Amino acid sequence: MRILSFVFIAATTAACSIRPEPQASQQGSAQQYDIVISNGKIVDGTGNPWFYGDVAISGDHIARLTPAGMLHDAAAKERVDARGLVVAPGVIDIQAQSYAELLSGDSRVISMITQGVTTMILGEGDTPAPANEKTFQSAAAIAMDTSLQREMHGFTGPRGFDTWLRAMEKHTTSVNVGSFLGAGTVRGYAKGMTDGPATAAELDTMRRVVRDAMLDGAFGVGSALIYPPGSYATTEELIEEAKAMAPVGGVYITHMRSEGDRLVEAVDEAIRIGRDGGVPVEIYHLKAAGVRNWPKAAQVVSKIDSARAAGQDVATDQYPYVAGQNNLSSCIPPWAHADGKLLDRLRDAPTRAKIKTEMTSQHATFESLCTAATPAGVEVVGFTVDSLKKYEGKRLTEIAQAMHKDWSDALVDLTIAEQNKLGQVIFVASDSNVAMQVRKPWMKFGTDAEAFNPDSAKIATHPRAYGTYPRILGRFVRDQRILTLEDAVRKMTAAVADRLSIRDRGELREGMYADVMLFDPNTIIDKATYEKPHQLSVGVKYVFVNGVAVVRDGKVTGAKPGRIVRGPGWRGE
Repeated sequence: MRILSFVFIAATTAACSIRPEPQASQQGSAQQYDIVISNGKIVDGTGNPWFYGDVAISGDHIARLTPAGMLHDAAAKERVDARGLVVAPGVIDIQAQSYAELLSGDSRVISMITQGVTTMILGEGDTPAPANEKTFQSAAAIAMDTSLQREMHGFTGPRGFDTWLRAMEKHTTSVNVGSFLGAGTVRGYAKGMTDGPATAAELDTMRRVVRDAMLDGAFGVGSALIYPPGSYATTEELIEEAKAMAPVGGVYITHMRSEGDRLVEAVDEAIRIGRDGGVPVEIYHLKAAGVRNWPKAAQVVSKIDSARAAGQDVATDQYPYVAGQNNLSSCIPPWAHADGKLLDRLRDAPTRAKIKTEMTSQHATFESLCTAATPAGVEVVGFTVDSLKKYEGKRLTEIAQAMHKDWSDALVDLTIAEQNKLGQVIFVASDSNVAMQVRKPWMKFGTDAEAFNPDSAKIATHPRAYGTYPRILGRFVRDQRILTLEDAVRKMTAAVADRLSIRDRGELREGMYADVMLFDPNTIIDKATYEKPHQLSVGVKYVFVNGVAVVRDGKVTGAKPGRIVRGPGWRGE
């Protein structure tokens, strides 16, 4: 194992702790800017109070930020009158899921940019890179889009993570993109889909994979501990991965082992991994899932507050909905997925009977949100088989009734028929808990969603893909006054940038990259619903990515100026 030198670590740390110096700018009309945004209500992302101001953009950077009126006479190729609008940094989505779209698909990601998203961070659980023969056979790879499966074969070797990032940039996108390294990918690379603890040699491989990805610009390791093979990982294995990334600023971010009956224990595990591994901890989409678990939300919030008071860096993010979304087969016990033989096991009658017994038990030893939400709270999405498309967006109980089967048989048969590629929208959380959690200063926001283009969307999805951030700004800020405007914007922008050590985005500041959104605070709102999710939000008027408009006057331009954003360990090669 190669040892990082003290000089390298010190230099990397220093580089990540300094904000960029403002670019030199000339006073008066002698300086011509590319864009001047004038008379807007400036919410700079830091949480500071808003003020009326002007913003000038030159090239891909913010050149000037002044009180309103000071750039009135400045020469500009384009002027935007922001009177009545909020001018804020572009949103950094800490939990995006758009792999195929950004690598080989329609990378306009319209459902995201019309929310004000300018940077998407991938990496929950599994990533397309690095890849080897074992990862090609993983459940995540098999469930991926066919074009993405083909692309994975180019992401092998120690620089596979870097190759993947560069491939997305070469494809061109409307947003900036960065990623965590999927913990399931780390395990799959070393051990495939096999259950059981890692051997000493496999742990060495895992540590090397983590180190290489960090040097390629990963933000840390992202686990999803209810999905195989990630669910097979032990706490000790994850601690070793954390130790491997600690010297270069990695963050451990996790979809915990439980959000339901063992929620408290799962939070304890996440905190332990961070403490023993020497890294910050970020918990994805914090929630207490299932009515019987709703009282635990206050308990875990207190636990996080206590950890922070004791000096440990623990924080979270969430989306502003009571429903989540994941794979339908996550309701099937993890052991049934081992070695990539889930469909074979489901077709074997005795094994199927055992699987059904565990699936329907209220005391299952694995995290089953089908029982936490109840089957009536599970909406099935993603059908591709023509004869089954009539069930798109219907509840599992409705589908079971139409198929004249109990819900567990219906779930198994659908999983077989659709080759384990179905998703589910699951109604598990409580509105009061969501409102309580968003007020915490360490809470950030993420969509946990794949991006869609409404003119080509063919399957149902969660409304968060279209409405997360306008919902927060319209409902939580304006209508319910749960959050101030300044704090809501901070949780979408600078708070995420700070967590990920992104030092040149996330704020309106001279010298920063020009990722900027303008929205009408009086009209911004989400329109997407669970029944009709493919509806664009309203109120976002302009979105600039690296100084280029991807939304202008409320309309998508089709521009693709996005770039790759890398973590603090990036070696710059």
